[in-house]
Amino acid sequence: MDIPIDQSWIQVLLLASVRMTAFLVVAPPFAHHAIPARVKAMLGIGLGLAISQRLSADAVPADTAGFVVAVVLELVTGLALGFLVMVIFAAIQSAGSLVDLFSGFQMAQAFDPQMMVNGAQFTRLMQMAALALLFASDGYQMVIGGLTGSFNALPLAGGIDLSQPFEAMVGAVTGMFLAAVQIAGPLLVVLVLADVGLGLLTRVAPALNAFALGFPLKIFITLALAGFLFLALPRLVATLAEQAANTLMGVG
Repeated sequence: MDIPIDQSWIQVLLLASVRMTAFLVVAPPFAHHAIPARVKAMLGIGLGLAISQRLSADAVPADTAGFVVAVVLELVTGLALGFLVMVIFAAIQSAGSLVDLFSGFQMAQAFDPQMMVNGAQFTRLMQMAALALLFASDGYQMVIGGLTGSFNALPLAGGIDLSQPFEAMVGAVTGMFLAAVQIAGPLLVVLVLADVGLGLLTRVAPALNAFALGFPLKIFITLALAGFLFLALPRLVATLAEQAANTLMGVG
């Protein structure tokens, strides 16, 4: 019994799986080290299988050399798109780092090997909360939807124009810093005003040594007002997920 094998479909499946898997290794929330590499590979193959039938309609089988080059191109494309999404979601981590810096928690920073984050309490807490919200709010589905839409902007084995992803990355980095300041801005203003108040109090009564109260006061203010920051976090994660999906579909 002869089993017909569509060579073009097999090649499309492999190339799509390479892009998907490379993306999942880098992009949040799938880049978390708690997700085994085997699961990421299986998920990448499954997503490639889901989209391969549509992509194989106009596919032409390539020779061995062309297929190897296409695999390398898809690997680079997947890593570039994953890094782009990682930069977008780094705004939440950067906001937590700003809170740690202005509140004094930065002195107790540590490295988290699971999330590959080096920061203090609010940096790791906000990063963990953002990853949990991505899964809980189905934001990861929006990111995957943007990844599948990237095949329209960047066809299989079609290469990648580095100028377009580079421009997108520059815009994403700029937006990341702006979003981080906007997220942590209200709390940072309160902390700066607390420092200004302590400075004025020291000028009025130098013997009081008001700056000795700086650390306890700023820690109290941070813990008291951080809850309002976390109330806005679900909306922020949803907005960033939508932005990541639109960026993936717009890179071309």
